[in-house]
Amino acid sequence: MPKFDEHGLIPAVTSDYLSGELLMVAFMNAESLTKTLQLGEAVYWSRSRKELWHKGSTSGQIQKIVEIRIDCDQDCLWLRVDQLGVGACHTGHRSCFYRTISPGEEHPLIIAG
Repeated sequence: MPKFDEHGLIPAVTSDYLSGELLMVAFMNAESLTKTLQLGEAVYWSRSRKELWHKGSTSGQIQKIVEIRIDCDQDCLWLRVDQLGVGACHTGHRSCFYRTISPGEEHPLIIAG
């Protein structure tokens, strides 16, 4: 049974089911998880818009669910998907994780504290 946080959300890590490539991280609430299970396509909760977000409904970048796993603490989901279209990222990249930071290189780092 998923354990949603105090805001009713649970993180959802999404990867390509064939390659294992990390595509994106988003959040789900009980309603979006239920709709995901019903449709067989990823439906997230948009924290910025405060509404359900059926991934690909406007862009065509639909995520067909192959498998959903839940971690040992039941507070994080892993969606393994068949990513249709160009990719998962709104910038046009296949993955939202297209930037790299290499250890040992100088990087300006802002630490909020």
